[in-house]
Amino acid sequence: MFPIWATGIVFSAVYAQMSTMFVEQGMMMDTKIGSFTIPPASLSTFDVISVIFWVPIYDRIIVPIARKFTRKERGFSELQRMGIGLFISVICMSAAAVVEIRRLQLAKELDLVDKQVAVPISILWQIPQYFLLGAAEVCTFIGQLEFFYDQSPDAMRSLCSALSLLTTSLGNYLSSFILTLVTYFTTKGGQIGWISDNLNEGHLDYFFWLLAGLSFLNMLVYTLCASRYKQKKAS
Repeated sequence: MFPIWATGIVFSAVYAQMSTMFVEQGMMMDTKIGSFTIPPASLSTFDVISVIFWVPIYDRIIVPIARKFTRKERGFSELQRMGIGLFISVICMSAAAVVEIRRLQLAKELDLVDKQVAVPISILWQIPQYFLLGAAEVCTFIGQLEFFYDQSPDAMRSLCSALSLLTTSLGNYLSSFILTLVTYFTTKGGQIGWISDNLNEGHLDYFFWLLAGLSFLNMLVYTLCASRYKQKKAS
């Protein structure tokens, strides 16, 4: 079970971006809707809305349809559900990168590259990446909890369920480690770096593409591990 557990750390590193780089990106976008100003950190609400939306959709619509093809009571196995979540996380980071590319293009067109000011592109363009992250969360985190509870030895179910939650904290550490490496290597020789104080000068999109690539590699490793995993016999 350990390799399956380890692949959850990279997903948690992607999930950590919701409270870090997504907020930094939002701070450099237009946060006004009429006379109302949207705090960038508040967009995490759409992650919660996404979870509330996808849980009943998954249980009431997706599972019954999948059940007809897989002949499984839950529609998808826990491993399949986690794999779907990992795939969605790749799309999520790609969506964030595309939004950042457009933001940087607009900054260049308006000659705002050297100015640490918000670019006039609505922060609402971030909603898809939050929504996708919520969908990935529903598949991966819930599937992970079910997997560790069902597949762990009977006397170790509580411990294994707790281990699945440990990936969240390790993912945050991994996110910080990746950010440290990116900052170190991209600022060599006096270069501005991908993530500078002024994001209009940097390339936050490269960082998002890097995480998308790591997520894709993680998904491939997960697929290999999951295909070789032998299910525990029902006790």
